Amino acid sequence: MSAPPATALPWATAGPYDAALRAGHGPLFLRRADGWLLPLEVERWCARADAADRNVLNRCEGTVLDVGCGPGRLVAELAARGRAVLGIDLSAAAVDHTVRLGGQALRRSVFAPLPGEGRWGTVLLMDGNIGIGGEPQALLDRVAGLLRPGGLLIAETAPVEVDERAQVQIVDLAGTGRSDALFPWARLGTRALLRYARGWRRAGQWTAGGRRFVALRTPSSRSVNTSAEQPKRAAVISSQRPRNTSAGSPVADR
Repeated sequence: MSAPPATALPWATAGPYDAALRAGHGPLFLRRADGWLLPLEVERWCARADAADRNVLNRCEGTVLDVGCGPGRLVAELAARGRAVLGIDLSAAAVDHTVRLGGQALRRSVFAPLPGEGRWGTVLLMDGNIGIGGEPQALLDRVAGLLRPGGLLIAETAPVEVDERAQVQIVDLAGTGRSDALFPWARLGTRALLRYARGWRRAGQWTAGGRRFVALRTPSSRSVNTSAEQPKRAAVISSQRPRNTSAGSPVADR
């Protein structure tokens, strides 16, 4: 399965996004085609994991895959706890920042071949990443294939009840600065996510720090790719550090 080009390319080449992560601050926005702006919390993403983040991380089980890891605060926090964790992101700046914090990260789409397919204990979709690709059902199906049987998805939902799919672009300076091509994105409130997650088992629902979260377990019947991992040429490997992972850990990129 490959990433939809309209989704992958803008994030992979998003100059304003990379620049904001390297600077550690915004302003940065998602802008809809009609001009509506959604502020992006670059400063929070570039800071250490906060209390709401740690509440999520305390619930993680087994090996953890952080999809759209951004600058890596969650990956770094889990790694510091000695957990087996991998971040993936299409942004080179995000992956580089994660590695500098001591985490492991790949520059790769969630829809591309990934290490440990069908064996991850937990997948994280934080900071609005339930919107990746603009098709929530397709993303949930993909995550189900990444998780082991009974595995856990923890997703952060929008602070309001919304079910929106739109074409957006990343812009800086309140929409007057540099911008990138339009790409599909979604925003889901908790009720909307639960509607899409038919067949998944609810494992928790909570609010922390003004943010909303849902935990779901994989559907009882699903198709899982348990074949051997793709070779290294399938991704840009951003860390050549020795990897302290067990022989059976999907974090090790072999």
